Amino acid sequence: MKHKSGKSETEARIVGQISINSKGVGFVSFPGLSEDVEIPESSLKTALNKDTVEVLLHPAFAKKRRSGEVIKIVARAKTRFVGIVKKQNDLWILVPDDRRVYRDIIISEKDSPLTEGVKVVVEMTEWRHHKENPQGKVVAVLGAPGEHNVEMESIVLEKGFDLRFPKEVEEAAEQVKKDTYPIRPEELAKRRDIREITTFTIDPADAKDFDDALSFRTIGDNLYEIGVHIADVSHYVTEGSAIDKEAKKRGTSIYLVDRTVPMLPPVLSNDLCSLNPNEDKCSFSAIFEMTGEGKVQKRWFGKTVMNSDKRFDYEEAQGIIEKGGIFENELRTLNAIAKKLTEKRFREGSIDFETVEVKFKLDENGVPLSVYKKPRLDTNRLIEEFMLLANREVAEFMYRAQKSQGNKIGSFIFRIHDVPDKERIESLAVFARALGYVLPIKNGKVTSKDMNALLKKIEGKTEESLISTAAVRSMAKAVYSTKNIGHFGLAFNYYTHFTSPIRRYPDLIVHRLLEQYLQNKAIPLNEYAKYEKIAEEASAREKSAAEAERDSVKYKQVEYMTKFVGKDFKGIISGVTEWGIYIEEMETRSEGMAKLRDMNDDFYTLDEKTYSLVGRRTGKRFSLGEEVSFRVAGTDLEKKTIDYRLL
Repeated sequence: MKHKSGKSETEARIVGQISINSKGVGFVSFPGLSEDVEIPESSLKTALNKDTVEVLLHPAFAKKRRSGEVIKIVARAKTRFVGIVKKQNDLWILVPDDRRVYRDIIISEKDSPLTEGVKVVVEMTEWRHHKENPQGKVVAVLGAPGEHNVEMESIVLEKGFDLRFPKEVEEAAEQVKKDTYPIRPEELAKRRDIREITTFTIDPADAKDFDDALSFRTIGDNLYEIGVHIADVSHYVTEGSAIDKEAKKRGTSIYLVDRTVPMLPPVLSNDLCSLNPNEDKCSFSAIFEMTGEGKVQKRWFGKTVMNSDKRFDYEEAQGIIEKGGIFENELRTLNAIAKKLTEKRFREGSIDFETVEVKFKLDENGVPLSVYKKPRLDTNRLIEEFMLLANREVAEFMYRAQKSQGNKIGSFIFRIHDVPDKERIESLAVFARALGYVLPIKNGKVTSKDMNALLKKIEGKTEESLISTAAVRSMAKAVYSTKNIGHFGLAFNYYTHFTSPIRRYPDLIVHRLLEQYLQNKAIPLNEYAKYEKIAEEASAREKSAAEAERDSVKYKQVEYMTKFVGKDFKGIISGVTEWGIYIEEMETRSEGMAKLRDMNDDFYTLDEKTYSLVGRRTGKRFSLGEEVSFRVAGTDLEKKTIDYRLL
């Protein structure tokens, strides 16, 4: 059998990104192969997690996962690692925080004085042979493990992000402000002036930057002009500049439990580009004429100058909708239209996976005093719906223009969400059927409408958490791409990210491309590969940022639960594996594991079809989504893990 490389399948080589788990086993996916190729640790040949590698495939055997071996490191994902310095015999080593780095790094004492037990950043300088340890040098000393600031910085650095901006980038940002603010008369003349229209922002109470605003005015009977105004970052950050290169490298802002690591220098993100109240600001707008039912009659895209009348936080705006106050008519009308947009979205198949956001109250040293779930208000949905509207309308506008005037639009960056994996969705259907529900699938495919219908049926039922958790895990991940395939989860044929250029690099690119088209300038066809690469890199950076955010929450949850060792709680089974049960505590959502080896009342085996552990003798079953009682047995801040014991 021939592989697409032209070589026989037994000799085929593939190139792809490797994922390595905490056991030191690698996996590489490749189009045309039915499942990931497994690379045992002995065949990794110095490859590390997320490296791009060339793999030689081993011969295929029936009913066995295809294996292979790394024969070349094409590109390193990163060369800097965070960890704790330890002395082993006569050698100083770095024990990496990332447990997927399966070799300790030997570091030289010559580079800097070393102290055992401190956290440092090490640059890997060479790794000649997989049977030897890599060599490295210390590039930064962070401090003592367990200190709040040290741990938060460690998380950011471990994911490959920089905490601070290069001096030349900060200086360039200061110069941009000097050159462009106050807004010059010649720049004002190029823009649609909306400063006299009622405009406001609605953001979290602790927000530092405001990248979107809404304007509202009545223009007829049951007819309104609603503007979605976005910080015009592209006016200040020009392509190829030092600021642009740094933003591209970062890809996104990161939101940890106690801080934001911004994509742009604060002088831009919190000041010049931020739509602060009572200041003239350059914006890029999507303005719609809409009925009270949420139907768009007309749309307009272009550069504007605006002045926000009021900065609301979500709670304040919610209070005005409920009890009255400043701009109550505007807020109530917008809220009513947003509800219509939500209803329409769900009717058309948009899936509503309500996510609970965990927040922490920290003391002055960063120690968590309490953990609480952030409430989901109507005002959250209001902003979300109008941002979705702007993103969808911009995407459709550019997609249709691309099709009708292909010679002018070489490419565009869409936000896409693929259909669920065939095997996962079939497993979900089997699982739902075992609990008395039907999820219609045809040839391994499901519609978003049918998925939403299932989630509606289980609302308020005891099995709601169980099925919705399994449904989330069957979903693909949303990514950026130049190829539009639609957004399955939102049930949109066209979708992009236009609304957050302060914190997402693809949004900045979308602004540039939309402006080029509106100015009747061609977007060269030969730039397609450039934008596809930007989309791929941005998707990867987004994933790393999400991991950093989750790690910061996880660390604080572990730290918080440390004070409750020996105490009993109730929780929901959030994961079932062959080595134990993951349990999520109900109030703090702190996840820990009840290890299989500690469940000594029976011999338990994994039933993958029903996401359950089943006792061989008693038939006792522990299933995903089931409520259980447990005791906190121990915590490990270094590994960010909590041990639970079932009661």
